Amino acid sequence: MIVHTRSVCIARIDRIFRQRIDMNIISRPGVQTAVNVTAPQAAPGPAFAGWFDPAGCPAGVSSHLCTDEQDAAVRVLQIGEALCIRFNPLRVVCDIDADGVLLLTGTARLGPGESPATPQALAQRLRQRGRDALSELRGRFLLVHADLRNGRLLAVTDRFAVYPFCFRIDGGRLYFSDRADCTQFAGELDTQALFDYVYFHVIPAPRTVYRNVLRLEPAHWLVFDRQGYDSGPWWEPRFAPDSSGSVASLKNNFCSLVEQAVARAADGAPVGCFLSGGTDSSTVAGMLTRLSGHPARTFSIGFDEPGYDEMQYARIAARHFGTEHHEYYVTPEDLLYGIPRVAAYYDQPFGNSSVLPAFYCALRAREVGVARLLAGDGGDELFGGNTRYAKQKVFALYEHLPKLLKHTLELLLIQRSWPQRLPVLRKAARYVAQARVPMPDRMETYNLLLRFGPSNVFTPRFLDSVDTRAPQTLQRRVYARTQARALIDRMLAYDWRFTLSDNDLPKVCGATRLADVDVAYPLLDDELVDFSLRLAPSLKVRGLTLRFFFKQALRDFLPPEIIRKRKHGFGLPFGPWLRRSAPLRQLAAHSLQQLAARGILLPALAGDLMSDRLAEHAGYYGEMVWVLMMLEQWLAAHAPDYTIN
Repeated sequence: MIVHTRSVCIARIDRIFRQRIDMNIISRPGVQTAVNVTAPQAAPGPAFAGWFDPAGCPAGVSSHLCTDEQDAAVRVLQIGEALCIRFNPLRVVCDIDADGVLLLTGTARLGPGESPATPQALAQRLRQRGRDALSELRGRFLLVHADLRNGRLLAVTDRFAVYPFCFRIDGGRLYFSDRADCTQFAGELDTQALFDYVYFHVIPAPRTVYRNVLRLEPAHWLVFDRQGYDSGPWWEPRFAPDSSGSVASLKNNFCSLVEQAVARAADGAPVGCFLSGGTDSSTVAGMLTRLSGHPARTFSIGFDEPGYDEMQYARIAARHFGTEHHEYYVTPEDLLYGIPRVAAYYDQPFGNSSVLPAFYCALRAREVGVARLLAGDGGDELFGGNTRYAKQKVFALYEHLPKLLKHTLELLLIQRSWPQRLPVLRKAARYVAQARVPMPDRMETYNLLLRFGPSNVFTPRFLDSVDTRAPQTLQRRVYARTQARALIDRMLAYDWRFTLSDNDLPKVCGATRLADVDVAYPLLDDELVDFSLRLAPSLKVRGLTLRFFFKQALRDFLPPEIIRKRKHGFGLPFGPWLRRSAPLRQLAAHSLQQLAARGILLPALAGDLMSDRLAEHAGYYGEMVWVLMMLEQWLAAHAPDYTIN
């Protein structure tokens, strides 16, 4: 059954955005009720926010747990002058014992295949083994353990940091929250973070938009005590290809792991699936239908725009597996309504344009009673599905040429102008120009900010306050840290950080949270991650064939059209719509003008983007307009008076 929807219940959206949620935490020792300051209407409340002071340990008073006077959904826990936490018990489990307090967001398991661990079991294991116990952890979780006897707080993110941990240190006290803007007096904005945002379209950890607030990186621990804080990785991907098993045995193992992962992700809630019609979401939807014994509820987004609408593939998957399929077509009017609200929802600027379609998709799921959506994120990054993996293999061939031959090619094709007159030689010159750039810089060849040049985007005063090389320094550090020999594995690990942890997962988590729906990522199940680490690089990308093993393993499960299709997802036709929708164009133009008035953006660029550039290539330059527009929309909600001084 396919359900077509052309309008989302606006009253439902209004209810979400009318919520006025307290954003402060208790800020003074001895005070046992929250200090309530009304936040901007579109801002969400944190799952938790609090402070820890090791000088107040060992705590000599009993704990005090109460309901927030202003918000009955929030609990307030204070233990003398050592610890104070405000938390939402629907999103966070809080366990108190004689030794301390443990906060758990998400689900943690103590070992492969184990059932979810109780907070008591986690606290006991930490007391027994300390940080050595972290190697046993599996699942998507954030764990915070306050050891009040020894005056020490431990925070742990999962392998992909699905649940954030933001913190700042002030006066010997650690302020922390799952939101950067809720770490108690977050302070001034960081111009370097704003630059990084335009480069990445997000702000990668450990930086946040606030100068004095940091975000714990994926698979990292943090310890805070009287000596200060220390942090480091508790897990790093170690690629160890195992060629001893047959492809048939690998296939059976893989399919069993996928089935177990979907079963774990679907347990305990009315569940549905995102369905883009790609291999990942189709696999999850089909497996959920098989496991449940009845049609899974699937949800897709479409666009009335040539080249962007992939609904036909979602319908193929829905018919193949017999799902209860729901469709919604996003319109320019939806963007006008959603852009300022979604921008304001995030705790820092966020520029992935797919967040709006994902939000409307999740909202539709919530309207029909779904409490949790299963997302297909991770399959590309675990099993080699992104087109850049094949492209970089082609460029890598150049690295193996004899040095003399490379020198000759560069001399003839790069340092001479005449090859540009012949199409074949011009193409060869472009190949050499890109191939000679080392990794990971080569993957940023089409980076919008680098193509424009920072001096053609930002004002001189803004650039005086930033290091324009910082983003690439971070990228090189992450790439160099990867423990893998094969190019494909190095790119995968790199994408686990920048594509998944910093971008795609916050996109889906934010969109679903805003729609009041939980989300799970079965293809990022740790057992599947471990399986991918043992898979030979040639089984991930065979020649230039992407996802070779993944598609072979599921050839008898997925429709052939899905196996053959190219990756697309919920890409947003923002650029083409800008040219057609006057109200949308007005919103974007006004946002860029305001960004220029703040002293961040060059005024000339604002006009150039909205006129000549969009006419030249609406899809490509529309992405730059989106990134800058969302920055201004976030500033308007969170820092309306911000200017570059």
